Amino acid sequence: MRNILAFESSSDFASLALWRDGLVIGSREFASKRSLSADLFPALAELLEGSEPVDRIVVGLGPGSYAGVRIGIAAALGLQSVWGCELVGIASVTAMGEPGEVFQVIGDARRGTWYYSQIAAGECQTGPVLLGSSEELSSAVASGSGVVRSSEILPEALGAEFRAPRAAVLAELAARDSGIIQRGDLEPLYLREPHITRSA
Repeated sequence: MRNILAFESSSDFASLALWRDGLVIGSREFASKRSLSADLFPALAELLEGSEPVDRIVVGLGPGSYAGVRIGIAAALGLQSVWGCELVGIASVTAMGEPGEVFQVIGDARRGTWYYSQIAAGECQTGPVLLGSSEELSSAVASGSGVVRSSEILPEALGAEFRAPRAAVLAELAARDSGIIQRGDLEPLYLREPHITRSA
């Protein structure tokens, strides 16, 4: 795989990376909490200026910000329609370490729940799975291997170091055909059905 473009927008820190012939030749990283749409497209235009069409686009699918992942997928689909390239998706949690590293990822899934994943060599060995309590989370971490990371700052008692997923890692994984969980029509990783409040 010669030219790869990677999108990672599942957390508050988005990134883009352009990979060519085994190396990251350009990348952009920026805070994206409230202004992802406004920040992503200028950064993308700057990154792609003068570049060749890519062979594969990879998108981090979360878990994380549903809106952020959707925006990344939409941008990737737009470029795919122009270039006619392959589109693949990888769980964002795999991009929170180096491609050969063994580590664990935890996150706050809201409403008193957590998510957990065990990563090894760029693949999710476990999860991401939804856990119903902090006790279940502690048990999962105790049974896992490697450093514990989170893409958000969590209470110190959970012992997780902050690490945002990086598009450069997604690009390297995609170049190795590692960690790919979706091809073509991409969807954010859902840990559960969306919570909908119906009107009385």
